[in-house]
Amino acid sequence: MAGKETQKILIHQSSHNHSNYLSMAADNDENHLLIIEDDQGRKEFPLENSVYSIGRDRDCDIRLMSQFVSRRHATLVRLPRRHNSLSYYYRIVDGDAKGRPSSNGLMINGRKIPAYDLKNEDEIVFGPQVRAIYYLLKNSQRAGQTDSSEYDITLINPGMTEDMED
Repeated sequence: MAGKETQKILIHQSSHNHSNYLSMAADNDENHLLIIEDDQGRKEFPLENSVYSIGRDRDCDIRLMSQFVSRRHATLVRLPRRHNSLSYYYRIVDGDAKGRPSSNGLMINGRKIPAYDLKNEDEIVFGPQVRAIYYLLKNSQRAGQTDSSEYDITLINPGMTEDMED
């Protein structure tokens, strides 16, 4: 089946050892965040690893609590951006890493799609009342660096205002 072969390629092309990218978050001005809403409420998952399994199974990296979600519903894979070797993005693929699709598929931004390169504020629906929002957060400042205007304070002597009124 062509669909399964395509899905295997999408996952396996990117499942090489990306351990050199693990330290990118420290070097990069980007943070990746997945906010999940399921039957147990809202959970936040900072994304740093190269591959995540998403589903109902206890062994999944990101566990979804709902009877409408497959045990291995989706796979999240980190890939380097072509124009910037220190920057990366995440691709979500329906099903497990072996190419078996989920029962209900993925709805991304209202469209049923087997694989998708995530962008800031994309909505992923796994099933009824189970969804995720992906955030690509750009850090305007690196840790330890400050903008000098942050400390620009003008002190006014109370006596100065009386002179201005005259």
